[in-house]
Amino acid sequence: MAVIGLALSIFGLGAVCWLMFSLAVYALPFCVGMTIALAALHGGAGIVVAFAVGATSAGIALVLGRIAFVSTGVPWIRVLIGMLYAVPAALAGYHLSLGLATLGMTGDGWREAFALGGAILIGITAFSRMTLVTPPRAGRGLGASAYSPFLLRQREQTKV
Repeated sequence: MAVIGLALSIFGLGAVCWLMFSLAVYALPFCVGMTIALAALHGGAGIVVAFAVGATSAGIALVLGRIAFVSTGVPWIRVLIGMLYAVPAALAGYHLSLGLATLGMTGDGWREAFALGGAILIGITAFSRMTLVTPPRAGRGLGASAYSPFLLRQREQTKV
């Protein structure tokens, strides 16, 4: 029975970590949606209306952030937008890692080190997931598409 409990615990911790890494980029939209939903609820709206307003505002925050990240060509603005999404994810990752470390570690120093490591990893994951929506620029880089037969033929024709 102990073996089954240990296996399920490891599976559960793995599932929680996978979920956090997968949902890291949604920390800021969730915070925006929850704040607006609670403001609507305290303003006198019902639970259904507050949920709808919060979900809509969270979706708008995510879409606007991705559109702003893709449409801007200035690298430092992209870094700022990426950090805007990565910092709340890193904060959530810190608290998740600290909670997981509290389950298995007794030393405060090791718990804090584990929590900081988790915060850094989840923040980097959120930033990299934000950059995944950026389409590649034409003619930049030397990827596999740079050596495609079409581009090689086009280069040979322009040399003549």
